[in-house]
Amino acid sequence: MGRHRGNSPDEDDHRPRRRSGRSRRRRGRGGAITAFAAAFAVLLGLGVTGWVLIDRQGGCGREDISLKVLAASELSPVLTRIASSFNAGEHSLDGRCVQVEVRGADSANVAYGISGAGPTMGDTSSHVWIPDSSLWPSLVERSTENAVLTDTGTAVAHSPLVLALPREAAEDGEATSWATLVPTDTATPGNGGYDVRLIDPVRSSSGLATLALIKGAIGDGQEQQARLIAAFQGLQQGVATDEEAAFSALSGDSGDASPVLVLSEQAAWRYNNEHENAPAHVNYPEGGTYTLDYPYLLRTDDPLLSRAAEAFRAELTGDDAQSLIRGEGFRSADGTADTEVLRSEAGFQKEIPAELPSPSGGAVEQLTRAWNQLKLNTRMLTVLDISGSMAEAVPGTGLTRMNVTTQAATEGLSLFPEDAEIGLWEFSVRINGDLDYRETVPIRPLDNEVEGGTQHQALTTALAGIEPKPDGDTGLYDTILAAYREMSRTYKADRVNTILVLTDGNNDDEGSISLDELLTTLEEEFVPDRPVAVISIAFGPDIDPEPLERIAQVTKGAAYSTDDPTEIGDIFLQSFALRIADTGEEG
Repeated sequence: MGRHRGNSPDEDDHRPRRRSGRSRRRRGRGGAITAFAAAFAVLLGLGVTGWVLIDRQGGCGREDISLKVLAASELSPVLTRIASSFNAGEHSLDGRCVQVEVRGADSANVAYGISGAGPTMGDTSSHVWIPDSSLWPSLVERSTENAVLTDTGTAVAHSPLVLALPREAAEDGEATSWATLVPTDTATPGNGGYDVRLIDPVRSSSGLATLALIKGAIGDGQEQQARLIAAFQGLQQGVATDEEAAFSALSGDSGDASPVLVLSEQAAWRYNNEHENAPAHVNYPEGGTYTLDYPYLLRTDDPLLSRAAEAFRAELTGDDAQSLIRGEGFRSADGTADTEVLRSEAGFQKEIPAELPSPSGGAVEQLTRAWNQLKLNTRMLTVLDISGSMAEAVPGTGLTRMNVTTQAATEGLSLFPEDAEIGLWEFSVRINGDLDYRETVPIRPLDNEVEGGTQHQALTTALAGIEPKPDGDTGLYDTILAAYREMSRTYKADRVNTILVLTDGNNDDEGSISLDELLTTLEEEFVPDRPVAVISIAFGPDIDPEPLERIAQVTKGAAYSTDDPTEIGDIFLQSFALRIADTGEEG
């Protein structure tokens, strides 16, 4: 990474008080030779191996070297104790004592604060940063080139991700893997029959790693996109804003029954300490898991502060410090656990669980962007073709094209949260005076009360009652332009504004605008910072996909086509996947 002094606290700005009550000792010739040899050893050691020679015999007679350390909140209490002992030992560099100050900080807040790109901004003033996971520095690397951030290659602690669930549920449950948390029915968002909870991935390493692990279990490829979306949606329904909310769900305080929570071992141990009346049992997913690795990162390029940071790093990796760290529910970097702390009766295992490779910086960025895109509230106008050809039978189903389409649209409503705003138009040719379209259900949130029911129910009823217009033609182009203008006029910046067109035919309205006129108008009226995407699903043997593809290109939407109307349901999911598909390349 690049170097930028402004990202690291200036030593002179944080100069501590001069130590008092200590007399300086004069050195004779022998002392001078000893001091020269020690200095030479320090220089040689730093240049070759990176080790630091520390004077543990006192002799601090000048200003202290103040080393500021930001550590993950759950790790900072034990590091504060270790730092207190370290400071009492009067570790001296060049006759100046190193004094370590540890502060707890949310890892996500620090990462976003350093990079300047994120939903939160935290305290970044430190010489050493110990986040809970290497995911955060990798995210910083992708976001900025100006941060002073050096990986020392040292992990202060380890804590693998586990599944924590109420003890009663654990006794009845089966062996779990990340794949078992993936929904088997993409039309019904959920997570493999489990009420899976995780902490918001934008703010939590465990949550972010869970997304990567589930994505890995699903696999890559266009055909897997629907399963990924359904899994993400199921997770979003039970996402906890922070650890306190997650603990509340696990303990039953929030009224939830038998949730499965993705936590680190240490967080599960901490939960049990705080909830003795509702302890959790830990399960280790088959096939391996991701491990929080608490990397020791330098945030200074000052030579003296770097030596002080190296001294404290050496302290943290020593036997005494590691014993204290294991006593707080962590493992050492080699996987060693304190079995008197992580006890088997709670499900904790002594053996190191198989560690899956951590996601790359590019994958982390992609996952967070996908999660945020999917989390954005939806505002969608569904535009349904009711031309005469929609009455034709779909071979082998006993259903008409209209039946298959309205069933897929009805099932598709379950993909959206209840605050999604969705409306319905139908179109053919001149079905509303001289207009080719008419509003069937206005755009409203799905949970809005409408005539004794909800908008969701109103849409379901309307879809069930739609009938094709006998001998009706397809006024596609005029309808798309009208829908585009209506959605642009009523655009909402906090939502994804989309038009979904469901049709089995090509434009055959002789009185409509031409395709070229439509494309030119859409190009002229498209506003990049107020986008309205046109997504079309066309089905049937007579479809010409090119016009819809060109419309999608102009509006940054997508066009799907199939000869088989029974595939509409799967394509509906793929169209919804467009919201997270274009999220950047993995690096």
